Amino acid sequence: MTPKPPIFETQGLDLFYGTFQALKKVALSIQEKRITSIIGPSGCGKSTLLRVFNRMNDTVEGARVNGRVLLNGRDIYAPNTDLLDLRKKVGMVFQRPNPFPLTVFENIAFGLRIHRMGTRDKQSLYATVRHCLESVLLWEDLKDKLDRIATGLSLEQQQRICIARLLAVKPEVLLMDEPCSALDPMATARIEELMQDLKKEYTIVIVTHNMQQAARVSDETGFMYLGELIEFGPTQAIFTTPKEKKTEDYITGRAG
Repeated sequence: MTPKPPIFETQGLDLFYGTFQALKKVALSIQEKRITSIIGPSGCGKSTLLRVFNRMNDTVEGARVNGRVLLNGRDIYAPNTDLLDLRKKVGMVFQRPNPFPLTVFENIAFGLRIHRMGTRDKQSLYATVRHCLESVLLWEDLKDKLDRIATGLSLEQQQRICIARLLAVKPEVLLMDEPCSALDPMATARIEELMQDLKKEYTIVIVTHNMQQAARVSDETGFMYLGELIEFGPTQAIFTTPKEKKTEDYITGRAG
């Protein structure tokens, strides 16, 4: 069988903040409907790479990119790229849950209103909100609390709300930057279970400092060090038989 083309691909990717080079010749391919983890020590470029995929680095003064970043074969850094459409296709969940100070219902409906997706029909809007909350396993808990302010929920519920808010606009890719770092172990386990369910429909790229988490949830893993992608491959191989000494030293705790 001919392998499917990657949903995301970087080719000779460099990223600079002024004169500082944060990413160096990064080349990787991310397959659809799989979980890809990016690991590495603090300051190695993990989150910077993640933000490349929906051009969040554009908001940093002096940031510039060389090389190519392809989404379904199209360069997202081409001059005619519609950033609103890109960020609809490629959503991000941040380290700390960031629901809007609105009701549960309005948090989920927010993106639909911004993108003018079915907001005129109240029944279809309600159905979409319900579907998104069901997708993140919150409907039964919150179906009678849709008018509750989302910032008053537990941290785990807030993070699920943030994921549901992304799902409402039907993205292709979910970027997750340390999505469990603010959660306790039980909540972390439930979010990891949710990721496994979501990858049936979405491509997930996760940055994590937790190597055990990467080993548990991901299909492929990339190890970064000082802005370089040192090694990338199937997660089991990265954690059991890494090809690069730098990867082995980090995995075994001898470096990092």
